[in-house]
Amino acid sequence: MSSPSPCPCGGGLAYTDCCGRLHSEQAACGTLVAATPEALMRSRYAAFVLDRRDYLLASWHASTRPAALEPPDPALTWLGLAVKRSAMQDADHGTVEFVARSKLGGRAHRLHEVSRFVREHGEWFYVDGELS
Repeated sequence: MSSPSPCPCGGGLAYTDCCGRLHSEQAACGTLVAATPEALMRSRYAAFVLDRRDYLLASWHASTRPAALEPPDPALTWLGLAVKRSAMQDADHGTVEFVARSKLGGRAHRLHEVSRFVREHGEWFYVDGELS
């Protein structure tokens, strides 16, 4: 019997017990169940790794959401996520600073962003991010 796959977000749990639960819940009933901005950001990273564009669009705030997302380059490999800082501005606004590493065409890439999140009707949404 094989052991469960670790979650791509690097949180230390199996995918099914971590971001997989969030992805499945959203797919089943359209509800985003992330408890915090950091949990939503981690689940979005996992969605990028697993090409879950449906989840990425659903978790993007309507005011900034693109109409569609292009499929990732087949040669893209995600290498890891490091959360640097997570902060709440008030009960419904938060930020998460992170670094996501990837490799494409033999070149390493690093995305360092401070993302903004908002909670509406009990659900967290990604609003936008500022690259660092």
